[in-house]
Amino acid sequence: MVDPLHAFDGIMRRLSLPGKAGGPLTGTSFVVKDLYDVAGYPTGAGNPDWERTHPIPTETAPAVRRLLDAGATLVGKSCTDELAFSLDGINVHYGTPVNPRFPDRLPGGSSSGSVSAVAAGLVDFALGTDTSGSIRVPASYCGVFGFRPSHGVVPIDDVVPLAPSFDTVGWLARDARTLARAGHVLLESSETEPGFRTLAVLADAFDMVHERYVPELRAKIASIQGAFKVTREVRLGNLENWLETFRTLKQWEAWRAHGDWIRSAHPRFAPNIEATF
Repeated sequence: MVDPLHAFDGIMRRLSLPGKAGGPLTGTSFVVKDLYDVAGYPTGAGNPDWERTHPIPTETAPAVRRLLDAGATLVGKSCTDELAFSLDGINVHYGTPVNPRFPDRLPGGSSSGSVSAVAAGLVDFALGTDTSGSIRVPASYCGVFGFRPSHGVVPIDDVVPLAPSFDTVGWLARDARTLARAGHVLLESSETEPGFRTLAVLADAFDMVHERYVPELRAKIASIQGAFKVTREVRLGNLENWLETFRTLKQWEAWRAHGDWIRSAHPRFAPNIEATF
């Protein structure tokens, strides 16, 4: 596999773990963001000191196992911003994956290697994570499809955390059909609460959408209203305050998850990552 875009930088290795024969994803290939544990291979989390100070995993993350069991072949672990704590896609230690659509622009992060590999056609789809946009931002930067499901519907065990209250498994693909194929596998065992009766339309969000797209979005809402007893518009109020609250919670959870390690290992971080801690 030719990799001129450095999508795999930061792993120093490629994997070749074939999926089970005869599954719904047989014949497809994927990479996983280097936050996911794969038994027998280091997890680097985008930082050489993290890899150096953590044992090689003996278990494979459930989300990865689902895809392997469905027949997909795992071919690599892809570059990530350090500890997934950025939306830029930059990694000062291993290099920044190229944006295949716009090589003079950032790929977006923190699932930067995953989106680069997908957009370049190196793999059919990729696993990433999304805490505050790390699937959605790179998907938009590189012109591919990305999906962040509801929190908790896909197991995120054996994945390096950022802010556990918000961390989710997410995935990327060049086309909606492949995105859906991977989604059927990842979501098929999810235990969501059935019977939602109210559809809440966040009016604040529609205020921020370009007027050209509002009619299409309104039509989509109308098409699903029949599944709910009540449809109502909701205004959250000052979105800046909501954003600041989220950032505060995210940074507190990140420190709770990694503060002890940072104090003991004294890892080398890029300046922007160090500033967050």
